Amino acid sequence: MKTEYESINVEIRKSVAVLTMNNPPVNQLSPDFTKELKDAINGAFEDPEIKALVLTGTGKNFIAGADITQIYAVKEKETIFPVALEMARFLNRIEQGPKPVIAAINGNALGGGLEIAMACHYRVAAKGAMVGQPEVQIGVIPGAGGTQRLPRLIGLPNALEMMTTGMPINAEKGATRGLIDEVVAPEELLEKALKAASRFVAGQLKTGVLITGNRLDRLPSAAEKKAILGMAKMMTAEKAKGYLAPFKVIEAVEKGLGYDIEDDIEREVGLFSECAVSPIAKNLMGIFLNTRAAGRLPRIKGIEPAKIRRVGMLGGGVMGSGIVSLLLKGGFEAVLWDINNEAVEKGVAAVRKTFAYPIKKRKMTQADLDRMAGELLTTTTSLEDMKGVDLVIEAVMEDMNIKQDIWKRLESICRADVIFATNTSALPITQMASVLSDPGRMIGLHFFNPAHRMQLLEIICAEKTSNETLSTSVDFARKIKKVPIVVNDGPGFYVSRQLGGLMAGFIPLVAEGVDPAIIENSMVDFGMPMGPATLSDLTGIDINYHVAKTFERIMGERYRMHPLTELIFKTGCYGRKTGSGWFDYSGEKPVPNPKVFEVVKNYLKENGIPPKEMSKQAIVDLMLANAINEAAYMIQEGICDRPQDMDLAMIYGTGFPPYRGGVLRYADAWGASNVYEYLVKQETERGVRFKPANLLKEMAESGDNFYKE
Repeated sequence: MKTEYESINVEIRKSVAVLTMNNPPVNQLSPDFTKELKDAINGAFEDPEIKALVLTGTGKNFIAGADITQIYAVKEKETIFPVALEMARFLNRIEQGPKPVIAAINGNALGGGLEIAMACHYRVAAKGAMVGQPEVQIGVIPGAGGTQRLPRLIGLPNALEMMTTGMPINAEKGATRGLIDEVVAPEELLEKALKAASRFVAGQLKTGVLITGNRLDRLPSAAEKKAILGMAKMMTAEKAKGYLAPFKVIEAVEKGLGYDIEDDIEREVGLFSECAVSPIAKNLMGIFLNTRAAGRLPRIKGIEPAKIRRVGMLGGGVMGSGIVSLLLKGGFEAVLWDINNEAVEKGVAAVRKTFAYPIKKRKMTQADLDRMAGELLTTTTSLEDMKGVDLVIEAVMEDMNIKQDIWKRLESICRADVIFATNTSALPITQMASVLSDPGRMIGLHFFNPAHRMQLLEIICAEKTSNETLSTSVDFARKIKKVPIVVNDGPGFYVSRQLGGLMAGFIPLVAEGVDPAIIENSMVDFGMPMGPATLSDLTGIDINYHVAKTFERIMGERYRMHPLTELIFKTGCYGRKTGSGWFDYSGEKPVPNPKVFEVVKNYLKENGIPPKEMSKQAIVDLMLANAINEAAYMIQEGICDRPQDMDLAMIYGTGFPPYRGGVLRYADAWGASNVYEYLVKQETERGVRFKPANLLKEMAESGDNFYKE
């Protein structure tokens, strides 16, 4: 057989061909790599000197799935179906081939990687290796036999859970379920795989009984299958609303799992192809690819980030404690400062509380936490102890004078190369940095609450933020496993202003007589995690009021506050923190708050406004048009000019439904000319708040989109 390949190392060990796959960075099934893999396996099958094959990977990956860029580029089902079917038939050939194939799973075996492993006759995995079918997370289903082989190996309930959620499991759990035959120490992997190969060669193991397609013992009866699928459909309808792929997984299983696995797999390939060209899949793949590219900006290309080892955290409140927990998990030394010992103690207690869930789930122990805190966490009430840090993050009171005073003091304490980062959510960072002799060292690192869970980190460049400061900040974001979205300084930065734009239609619609509950339900049905009333209560009606006042003062007539907003603010019902806002939280479940609804009722009565019927789609159109317009204004103003980053910020920072792709993906689907015409009409009917951005007018005239793909 041929032994020289670009991405596969071939070694013959006593009549066993060991194929080591090495296609950096993650052994993706790219076209060239797949061609070489087919050639190597077929060559081994045809070589009379080869009696068995061992297939393994390199580094942390066996095979981490398909090359998503290849799928993303395909627009027609007829284009992708034959390619996917050819791959599925190749896996059938492995399974039904003339020689035993052993998968030595050294690391991640995901998507197509697990499908290849399942087509092998025996699976040996290194401890801790992750296996799974995560395809639904990018909007598709397994397309090379996964929906048919996995249930045969681990049973239908477990297979449905893995395939409809996309969550992987470790090798140890895979072994208990029957997916993995042996779990061994990483250093013993190849040795154990070769021993398994020798057992096949000696006739102690037979390929026929181990071919997945021949295994029916784990499959349910017809009645059991119907019951299991009925439950799966009900749970999927509840959890995967708006998505397509989880339902196609169920369809593939429902119509498959018969005696002819090849027919079932061909049907699976058809369903995979339908998903692959759907708008939902394109949106989810776009999010995946853009997430990988987040923070890779031309202005910092080639600039080496500084090494961050020790981080100072100013303030141990809700945000500060969440950030400290991130630092500890990331292996950073953390110095937590607060104004007095009592505040410090509260901060440390809050940090420890963030680890309660992983301790409960046995992902770590109390001893692990004690050891980590003892080795990495230092507390202080003296700013002098910031002398040895590489980065300072500030999350103290939202008062410009207090913040500037702290930074001015730290400038004389810290080294000149230490980065100063503020977690402010509203104050202008350029102004904050003006007290420094080197304002280039200051940047905004806007974490979202809870900081230890939310994936987004909004990185805000002030006017004089240096490229070196930005490069290091982006690198730091990745090290603490955040998605870095870089924007420029401006009122509300990006996320707060964009979310405000999305939800800004709420009060004016209520003031027109539309039932608040209908508006709430419309946005939840659209896919938002909560409606505007619930969100307002969560963030604080008083905070939203003051932000709106700031926007009105800085940005003028288009941001003028609605009179009803003022009246609701005066009730003193500010949301969850006061026990009531739009809802009353004093009982077991939130209910409409009579005090606020009385204010609304009186406003409508005094202004002679009758109840108004409005469809959910009409409400969504109004809210989304406002959000699209706000995004266009921010592009005009130079806050951000990367649509992919803007959409990621809304998805990771506010829960905008991923399957919709983001505000600007939604805009492109709606069409710039349609959005513009809609806004012109709304401006005529509802006022200057809907005045279209010049950018939208230009796009409507040129037929341009936000995304330039």
